[in-house]
Amino acid sequence: MLSRVAERVYWLGRYLERAENSARLLNVYSTLLLDLPRGAKIGWHTLVEITGSRADFDEKYQVTDERSVNRFLIADPKNHSSILNSLSMARENARTTREIIPAEAWEQINNLYLFARENVGKAVTRGPRNQFLQEIISYCQQITGLFAGAMSHNSGYNFIRIARSLERADMTTRIVDVGSVALLPSLAGKSASEQVPEPYTNMIWMSVLRSLSAYQMYRQHVLDRVNGEDVVTFLLQDAQFPRSVVHSLHKLESCLQTLPNNEAALQQLAVTRALAIDATIPQLLQKGLLEYIDELQVEIAGIHARITDTWFLPAVSGQQQS
Repeated sequence: MLSRVAERVYWLGRYLERAENSARLLNVYSTLLLDLPRGAKIGWHTLVEITGSRADFDEKYQVTDERSVNRFLIADPKNHSSILNSLSMARENARTTREIIPAEAWEQINNLYLFARENVGKAVTRGPRNQFLQEIISYCQQITGLFAGAMSHNSGYNFIRIARSLERADMTTRIVDVGSVALLPSLAGKSASEQVPEPYTNMIWMSVLRSLSAYQMYRQHVLDRVNGEDVVTFLLQDAQFPRSVVHSLHKLESCLQTLPNNEAALQQLAVTRALAIDATIPQLLQKGLLEYIDELQVEIAGIHARITDTWFLPAVSGQQQS
């Protein structure tokens, strides 16, 4: 496979997973704010900071409110990681690799982009927005199924799986970050007046689990009430749940092992996986969880850098974005 084709297939996988995960993140945050009592001082600015796009947001918006944040993360043309831009780039990368991917997958990706473009105006208000985001998630899951069931499991498919695993691991850490900042504000140095009352914390950790379709599997594996320590441990370290960080890294390793010249990527992966597996979550919940998640995200980004250095030519078309 030509390196430029591999790169486009890789970014197709990343952009699709990014759109789905961004929709999940927005959905859970809307639910989270509905579940909190009125006195809880948690705002939409947290989402902008967690997605790493504060500077871009501040260039255009004066107020960090629900309407502005959702517009920025769903449809703003200047936000390269917005859902609509991610779907546009996924569609373009799919269009230029139509000889590699199944025809049905291309048609579904094209339909997804057209649906998002035509209905994005409905995402302004909360009710229609949640329905819009659920449709995005459903479309992306269908496309993932088409790749798994109708595409030869060759190097092209492995690059899609590598991309999906990396993007999924990164977004899972960000969704855990949402819970850590919003539900455990003492970790971020917030005052007692800004704490979420204890009766609400378990309810909102359930929202975090549901954002990753993890609630049912969590209840099967953790025979205890929903609590922050077990939720963070499950989402970061459970080796069997497909959206956990450790499972995503295991899947990533199996894909990388099929590719030539994989030494640098596997070495960086080993460092990242050790960081995830060896973490002592109870201690981090007392002090240092936010810093640990930041470090884990940096190591995940390091895997992407090794993949880029090893298998891809320098981007010249402007279609790729880290």
